[in-house]
Amino acid sequence: MMNMGGPSTLDEVQPFLTRLFLDRDLMRLPLQSRLAPMIARRRTPKVRDQYATIGGGSPILRWTRTQGEAMSRMLDELSPATAPHKAYVAFRYASPLTDECMDELEADGVKRAVAFSQYPQYSCSTTGSSLNELYREIQRRKARHSPGGQIEWSVIDRWPTHDGLAQAIVNRILEAVSTLPPDVAHKAPIMFSAHSLPMQVVSGRGDPYPPEVAATVANVMQKLGWSNPYRVTWQSKVGPAAWLGPQTAETLQGWAKQGHKHAIVVPVAFTSDHIETLYELDIELQEDAKEAGVQLVRAPSLNDEPVFLRALADMVSEHLSSDSRGTRPWAQGKASHQLSLRCPGCTNEECGPQKAFFMGSCIAA
Repeated sequence: MMNMGGPSTLDEVQPFLTRLFLDRDLMRLPLQSRLAPMIARRRTPKVRDQYATIGGGSPILRWTRTQGEAMSRMLDELSPATAPHKAYVAFRYASPLTDECMDELEADGVKRAVAFSQYPQYSCSTTGSSLNELYREIQRRKARHSPGGQIEWSVIDRWPTHDGLAQAIVNRILEAVSTLPPDVAHKAPIMFSAHSLPMQVVSGRGDPYPPEVAATVANVMQKLGWSNPYRVTWQSKVGPAAWLGPQTAETLQGWAKQGHKHAIVVPVAFTSDHIETLYELDIELQEDAKEAGVQLVRAPSLNDEPVFLRALADMVSEHLSSDSRGTRPWAQGKASHQLSLRCPGCTNEECGPQKAFFMGSCIAA
């Protein structure tokens, strides 16, 4: 189960930030190997304080393990031919890192594995980065004739339109709506908030993330009967460069100026709570709402929502029995048909070999 991860303790904040700023799939900086540790050191005190405010660390590892354990139990029933199943966690910037996950796979003697991205919507800076790191680690183990280099792999690289994902988000929205006065419950505008990306990645590289987020939102609104007005908004912008907008906080402020007194925010690209929900939405955005005179309610994160847990198991079950003739991206054999296509503006020389590896036999030299 691949995700960016988060520091579980305050002492892990600086190493987490250092790995993040060193990731050239996420950002390209001049003299990055020297500049990234400097940026991480400078930002650590502020970010450390944020994690202290939400309890001293990110809960993403706990939630990912909870989700993985539930998924595995259901998978044993759904797909007995491939049982027993076990979930492993591979984070990009925090422990357990990809190499630690591979160590676990080797220790357990695993021969067949599914790289399951926990980002429902694909981006080169998230799922793509995790797959590049996994590919590098596999190649390193192949070079030293390690058992991990011989594992047979397939990939669930995106699932923005899965029905269970949409229904689980709807369930969480209805929980939030139920806290509003009945006369405004279906009038309050919804912000579907997703992590933003630099415009260089979106328009320069041609990343598929924005339309995949929009696809998820359209599915959710369809299930809601298009009951509330809504917008897709973007959060977590860093630095002065242009990022995908409108920003979630600016959207709230704009609605307040237009006279809206109630609003709903829905984390649509996050599958569990972490700093982006617990601090950015629950603290910073709530402060903005109070200042603007808006009653803001947040839809709870998916976390252990039962429909969502079943969706994870259903996806893997479909995936394991699928081939390239499948019509759903999570069940098209080795990987989705979309994974084979590089972004038109891609300059990462590693993406081509990585995609060829996961789309191919996966155990070729």
